[in-house]
Amino acid sequence: MSRQTRRSFLKKTAAASLGASFVIAGTKASGRVIGANDKIRVGVAGIHGRGNSHIADYLRKDVEIAYLIDPDSRLFAGRTDRIKEKSGNTPKCVADVRKALDDKNLDAISIATPNHWHSLMAIWGCQAGKHVYVEKPCTHNVYEGGKLIEASKKYGVIVQHGTQQRSDQGRANEMAALNSGKYGEVLVAKGYCCKPRWSIGFKENKQPPKEVDFNLWLGPAPMQPYHENLVHYNWHWFWDTGNGDMGNQGVHQTDVALWGLGKDQTLPNSVWSLGGRWVNEPDWKDQGETPNMLMSVFDFGGPLVVFETRGLVAKKPKGATKEFPRKVDNEFYTTEGVMISGTFYPKGGKKPEKVKYDGPKVTPGGPFGSFLAAVRSGKQEDVNAPINKGHYASAICHLGNVSYRLGSNQPFSKKPKYLGSDERVLKTLEIIKENLSGVGVKLDETEYCLGPVLKIDPKAGKFVGDHAEAANKLLTREYRKGFVVPEKV
Repeated sequence: MSRQTRRSFLKKTAAASLGASFVIAGTKASGRVIGANDKIRVGVAGIHGRGNSHIADYLRKDVEIAYLIDPDSRLFAGRTDRIKEKSGNTPKCVADVRKALDDKNLDAISIATPNHWHSLMAIWGCQAGKHVYVEKPCTHNVYEGGKLIEASKKYGVIVQHGTQQRSDQGRANEMAALNSGKYGEVLVAKGYCCKPRWSIGFKENKQPPKEVDFNLWLGPAPMQPYHENLVHYNWHWFWDTGNGDMGNQGVHQTDVALWGLGKDQTLPNSVWSLGGRWVNEPDWKDQGETPNMLMSVFDFGGPLVVFETRGLVAKKPKGATKEFPRKVDNEFYTTEGVMISGTFYPKGGKKPEKVKYDGPKVTPGGPFGSFLAAVRSGKQEDVNAPINKGHYASAICHLGNVSYRLGSNQPFSKKPKYLGSDERVLKTLEIIKENLSGVGVKLDETEYCLGPVLKIDPKAGKFVGDHAEAANKLLTREYRKGFVVPEKV
């Protein structure tokens, strides 16, 4: 992008931002009353990837997809044709969610945008009296979660988080059994997010396509040049817009890990992380920022949550000696044994047993069925994945990333001084090292990033002690004018 072109581009987009005014006129429980035979009118925001699944699930007789919302107008035609074919109606297509929220007949918005938009759009929805389904993570940083919870309470609307396992009766039964104490006291809740996240290459800065309102796409994120590793999927691997795979797929497993602790959910007492973003071939060029290998350890005042993120899996590149399988799972180590995927393995080599327990009944119909049932009934208890649970599941992902981002490099020959002696923690580090070596990374020639141990005051929601000043700055962000998550919702 030439200097003159970039200057004119920024000037034009800044003017567009300032000109996009939006007056929120919602009041508590201001949405229309939905009768038993009325269709729930939904706007789907973010229609590229996950948004397609939202559209598919709302193609039902009791729902009308009234709006498609996306700053990339290239996506509208195909999605509109699909909706017309399946349901007969033609949705309105708008780039700016504020235009949809201004429609008094819209009942709900369903958010599948990039992470950096989730909380602000959800809060705007609450303020406009609309019910909200918001994908995981519901936040891009810890601060946003509290504001979203406040907004949902203040305006009396339904807000459901996209942590889907909360809508699985089998998982609910398993967690109820674990929480009952029948299988002992939980010592360590281990989560895995091991999906193939290899090189994304490098995309040059360029003018955005004329069909993409890039200023609107960035929203709360800092103004920056357009490149095709941001739009549409690889934004996950940049700090301004995503949270790495721990804050992507991993939120599902952090949610289950917290669920398994069986306590009122809070922030942990401390966190530390280590990892890195590795490439293993000389010709790789990768502009991603978030780690593709990461381990985080959270202390909840006794029980630990240990999280393992590995992206160099399900592929055997040139020079590799081993292929590592993908793995997305949870394990619960208790005083009596270990529970994995609905099976309990007792200590002492006793025979494994399938977990049999009747837990609280979830609202049927999956996550979207739960949301629609709650919208129609107006009852918060019909929501399978309430926003307060989503906040904590998202928040610990952010806390793990904060430690990593404040870290410094050190050789693999030097172990973290605070590694401790817990066998699950030690094993996690060893599998990361084995994975790196197995795909061709020479550990004696590389370093990893070791984050500090960060102490947390769970009630205040702040870091305390060493590194607190730097860490607390990463609990929020500087928002662009016109796209600010407000202190007063």
